[in-house]
Amino acid sequence: MNKKKFISISKDVINLEIKALQSLKKSINQSFTKAVYEVANCQSKVILCGVGKSGLIASKIAATLASVGTPSFSLSASEASHGDLGMISKKDILILISNSGETSELKNIIQFAKRNKILIIGIVSKKDSILHKSSDIKLLIPKVEEAEGIVPTSSTTTQLALGDSIAIAAMKYKKFGKMEFKKLHPAGSLGAQLKTVDDIMITGKDLPLVNEALQMRNAIKILTKKKLGVLIVVNKNKKLVGIITDGQLRRFSQKEKTLHSFLVKDVMTKNPLYIDKNELAAKALSIMNNKKITSLIVVNNKEPAKVIGLIHIHTILQSNIS
Repeated sequence: MNKKKFISISKDVINLEIKALQSLKKSINQSFTKAVYEVANCQSKVILCGVGKSGLIASKIAATLASVGTPSFSLSASEASHGDLGMISKKDILILISNSGETSELKNIIQFAKRNKILIIGIVSKKDSILHKSSDIKLLIPKVEEAEGIVPTSSTTTQLALGDSIAIAAMKYKKFGKMEFKKLHPAGSLGAQLKTVDDIMITGKDLPLVNEALQMRNAIKILTKKKLGVLIVVNKNKKLVGIITDGQLRRFSQKEKTLHSFLVKDVMTKNPLYIDKNELAAKALSIMNNKKITSLIVVNNKEPAKVIGLIHIHTILQSNIS
């Protein structure tokens, strides 16, 4: 085969899958709404099961559901008939996936679910199939054209897209936000990007806090000791009033030779930038890059005049946040 045809084949397969997804989009109805509601309100586990390629899709959907706050796992259809049916409890929800809906391995699972009054959500393309007839909630996916007419491609793409849609809709229904998402993704690059300012800010005795009435000779000693290149200025009520950076000091000392005799409030920059502790650290990095600064004062937006921390660009970069 001419290698140039590879690109043409790729485009043909992708076009088939795009066409399948467009058909799926048109087919979404109230059954989808019912499925999302049941999944989002499940008091136990959502168990997904399929055979062959549909089984692989079931595993991926289960992983997605679990990652967005819905306890889920995939069950091997063949192993279910050899003891794994014991993994299913009466409060669980079963999502069974089969393009034909006639897969023999699913029959024992369907019978078990019916005996125990376990809710079945069926994802299937044949309306007259056993799975479609047995499902409490029927998600009928459109019949699609497979690559070369036989290879499961377009059908598995629609199954996966439908499962992803259920997961995201349930996530939004439960108001599962970035803070909850972060708890389930603590490691890797994704976990790093979800870290908040609160996770990595400098606090307590390490904060370079100085009073506005302090003489600069003493303030410089604190600046040197803390080694952060910045001083956070507060008033007698411990409220934020300004900031001093080592760059400011260099520029000020070029104009005023008697820097040490000045008070902090005479040197500081008023109304400094700050960030709420619950913002993503990635947002803090973006602000620093845009403003060409190396640190941000951290506050709680409920009480923005009270300093609770400092986030430094070095700390952000050390946390693999970009």
